[in-house]
Amino acid sequence: MANKYMDSSLLDRAIFFAVKAHANTERRGKGFPYIVHPMEAVEIVSTMTNDQELLSAAVLHDVVEDTDVTLDDIRREFGDRVAELVKAESDVFVDEAGEKLSWHARKQVAIDRLTQANRDAKMVALGDKLSNARAIYRDYVQKGDKVWDMFSVKGKSEHAWHYRGLAHALRELSGTFAYEEFADLVNKIFDA
Repeated sequence: MANKYMDSSLLDRAIFFAVKAHANTERRGKGFPYIVHPMEAVEIVSTMTNDQELLSAAVLHDVVEDTDVTLDDIRREFGDRVAELVKAESDVFVDEAGEKLSWHARKQVAIDRLTQANRDAKMVALGDKLSNARAIYRDYVQKGDKVWDMFSVKGKSEHAWHYRGLAHALRELSGTFAYEEFADLVNKIFDA
């Protein structure tokens, strides 16, 4: 039986670009290459869509925030839609006056932005957030509440607030396997 042809050239280029951008970096405290996280995010998004621009944005979602790559670089290489999806998933670190935002304020901005985002941006965000929740849950099973010592913000209640806010903001995706897994993990981590 022949495989059905799918033009994945945009995604293929995005994967290569992300691998290069994240080269020689480790996922914080995990002991494995950073690229594993964006690859998991794209796999999660692929359970909801085969839209190559959404999949490309999922694999590129951290390059602007965590590398020297700029949004203009993404726009030039992958187009406006991919760039806007990556922008929507990137943390805002300063307010309009240029003041550095606290962790809580950054997360509130992200939750508010996600609540207003379109379905496409929510799918990309869910790929990232579910990958993160899976990692937290694995660590939580092994370390219990010591898992929060790995983060700059150590309070479990702050992380619970953040993840419950994300689940609420992403509820438009309820009914998808990815959203249901995310909501389940949030409950397992924070109701324990």
